[in-house]
Formats: sequence, structure tokens, C-alpha cells
Amino acid sequence: MTTTTPTGRPPVDLRSPAQLLAALPYLIGFRPANSVVLLGHRAPAGNRLGLVLRGDLPRREDRAHQARALAPRFTLAPHTGVTLVVVGGRRRPGSPPPHAGFVELLADALGEVGLPVLHAMWAADISEGAAWGCYADPDCGGELPDPRATVTAAVATGGGSVAFDSRAELESLLAPRSPEALARRAESLARLPSPRCLEVSEAASSIRAAFERQLRGSGPPTDEEAVSLANALSLPEIRDACLGMAVPPHSPAAREAERLWLTLVQELPAPERAEAAALLGYTAFMRGDGTFAGMALENALAAKPDHVLAGLLKTVLDQGMPPGQLLGLALTADPTGLSGFGLTPADFGEPGACLPLGVACGRSESAAEPG
Repeated sequence: MTTTTPTGRPPVDLRSPAQLLAALPYLIGFRPANSVVLLGHRAPAGNRLGLVLRGDLPRREDRAHQARALAPRFTLAPHTGVTLVVVGGRRRPGSPPPHAGFVELLADALGEVGLPVLHAMWAADISEGAAWGCYADPDCGGELPDPRATVTAAVATGGGSVAFDSRAELESLLAPRSPEALARRAESLARLPSPRCLEVSEAASSIRAAFERQLRGSGPPTDEEAVSLANALSLPEIRDACLGMAVPPHSPAAREAERLWLTLVQELPAPERAEAAALLGYTAFMRGDGTFAGMALENALAAKPDHVLAGLLKTVLDQGMPPGQLLGLALTADPTGLSGFGLTPADFGEPGACLPLGVACGRSESAAEPG
């Protein structure tokens, strides 16, 4: 299992290895375990975060294959080097950190594509008091601070981000709330005439009503409301106008839109669920959460394997393209002037700045230095 995270995280300076390790749950959305995490340093200066990849630690016989598979991903966007992090395993006294052979294979594979490993670190776990160390310097190491007490946690929490305890916990957000309700709604949708006749204005009214119910805290949609929303999102004009709700990233309107798309992923059957899941993936991608975006897009493609937008976004995400490259989808997606859907949009601004990186051995472990 590999997780891709684009740039777009809040600006925080991480020059202490311990601070960087403790920040990982907030960089990828969940606390990694038995994982390898590769953090790209974005060109030209190399002091800002580029592509982030997380993969499960492979079996010994699969190490070379995984190294060769991960390294080329960093050539799809300009990087100056990569920081490697291994999470998991026990370190024997007087020995290098575990999985050193895998780290060497990764370094060789990255070197073949012209990227040096700028730093390689290990942590037994990402939790307070967990042991950590560096592969190149036996004197580099210590115990991790509480990840929830780091500067990164404060910035991420202030921006509405949540770090889950595991990947499975994060993925469970996309699970159906009620399989029985999905079955009833699937039957209702199947009875509708094909092609379905729906006016754009009527569909827009359904979306606006859904936002109004959400703002009132009215709870999950009824069967009738869910069918109406599935029907509304089937119109390309409405789906495209909904893309405009993703910007500005982190704005109240974008957060409300993401909440609605997540609710509809939980409340709509396949294949209609794919539209809401694609919108959820795009909105999460625009705020820099590649992990959750990837899960949402996989959900969309599971519901409808030939979904064009979800397939395009998944390809872009896997290639490590930064969110700013896809702003045009949101900014030009609303020729009918329907975006907002009753919410007040904020002034548009650039997505969140990338995370500065300046990891070096021997720096203070207690706090990140100012940028």
C-alpha cells in the first residue's frame, strides 16, 4: 500500500529531525506504522517540501522491487533530493537502526534517477518517548516529543486538519452509514427514467437545500433527498460548478463543501456515489491532503471504474503534481455562475505554502527553529 501526498501543507520550519518525525502524522494524515516515508525536497532551493510518499515496509525479498518502484515517482516533478524515514522495528544496542539494507537500496535507486538522499532517519514509532536515530550518524538520535504538542500539530489543528491514529481509521470515514439505506436508494434510482430529465436550476436548488440542511445540523439526508442529490450531481454542469467550491482552500465555504461531499459518499450507492467521491477527492487535494484525496478517488473509481474526472485526478495525484496546478479546474468550472450554492465565498488566495525542510543532525530536538 502506497500513499501519495502533494505539497500544500501549512508553513512550518522543521530543522530538528525529532520535530520532523513527530510531524509525520500531520503531513500524511495518519500515524504511520511499519512504513517507509519519502519526503521530496522541492527544486530549486530544496528547502521546501515536495512530493511525499508512504509505503508499507516490504518483505526482504520485495525490498529491491519497492525501491525501484518508488524512486522514479520523484522525477515527475522537480526535486533536489529526498529525506527517508523508516518507522518500525527494534534497534539493537550498538547496531545501526533496523532496515538499513532497505535504506541502502532506496538510496541506490534514487541515485540512479539523479536524486541524493539528504537525510535518512528511523523511529520505532511516532509517539511520545519513542526511540529515533539516524542511519549515517550513530550519535544522532533520542526520544520523540509528543506529536500533539509540536508546532506542526498546532498549525494543522488551527487549520481544521486532524491526524488519525491509523490509515484504516482515516479510510473508515468513507464507509456507508447505512447499507440498508443505500439499497433502498439504489432501487429508487434504478426506477428513474433513463436518460434522467432534470433542469439545471432544479438541480442547483437541490444542492443549495443540502447546504442549508447541513448548516442547520439537520443530520443525514432522507431517501428522497439523497436520490435528488444523486440526480443533481449527475448533471455535468452541476458537478463542474461544485468543483468551484474547493477554492479558496481551507476557507469556510470549502470546508462546508467537503463535509457535504463526504456525507454523500456515505449516503449514496454506486455508481452515483462516484460523483460525490470525485468532488471530495478534488477538494481534499486542493487543501493539500493527498492521503485522503487518494482514498476518495479510489472510492470513486470503485463505484464507477470509468469515471473520467476521478481517473484524471488520481493520475495527477500519483504523479506528485502540486495542487496549484489544478486550480484552473475550480476557477473555470462554473460558466453558469452557480458556485457558492448559498454559501458566502471568501476572497481567493494561493493554496497553503509548502512545508520548509532543513533537517540536520545535531540540532535541538525540543523545538523547531524559526524560519
